[in-house]
Amino acid sequence: MPRGRYSLHDPHDNLPLGEEHFHCAPGPSGWRYVAQRTTPSGDHAGSVDLAVDELGRPIRLELNAAGWQVRGAAVDGVTWVRSDPGGTAAAEGNAPAHAFTGTSPAFLVATSRLLRLTLGAPATRVRLVRLTDPVLAPLTVDQSWAMTRSEHHATDSDPLVVEEYQVTDLSTGEQHAVHIAGDVVLAAPGIELEHLETPPSVFPA
Repeated sequence: MPRGRYSLHDPHDNLPLGEEHFHCAPGPSGWRYVAQRTTPSGDHAGSVDLAVDELGRPIRLELNAAGWQVRGAAVDGVTWVRSDPGGTAAAEGNAPAHAFTGTSPAFLVATSRLLRLTLGAPATRVRLVRLTDPVLAPLTVDQSWAMTRSEHHATDSDPLVVEEYQVTDLSTGEQHAVHIAGDVVLAAPGIELEHLETPPSVFPA
């Protein structure tokens, strides 16, 4: 069960946004990621609880940030309920999308698991609902993903496979690289892996 810490920062001006302390693990029905988020000063800032099935579809999502909460799952596309900090109002939403995304590294792992890309295959288009910080407002985005590199690195136990993806925002044309090993993000815009206690888990073929 990988356990560790990511540092988060604004990908445009490198402003520190805080840290995400996580643990994750594959299971018989898919993969689960749980994390607590802190501000740059160390105060609690929210939480992430994402579970996906063996095909990478979100079967349960709960996000908390700045008092806001979103609970969602893959139902008729993706469906969610967003609650305000006071708990006085809750709004349901639905979109013809494949999954959710956001600033947590969990979403990058989940999307790569959903797409099951192979090296050299054409880029795959995916529609996602982005839950934007700091109030978890939903925004539908279209991306394309392509695997551009897959490398084996020797370790004390099994070889570590690091996959590089090129992710393109289809509304702006902006491109960036994402590096993933198993169920851990090694590097991505705004994300740095600062500490990892145990090796990444390997998904079954």
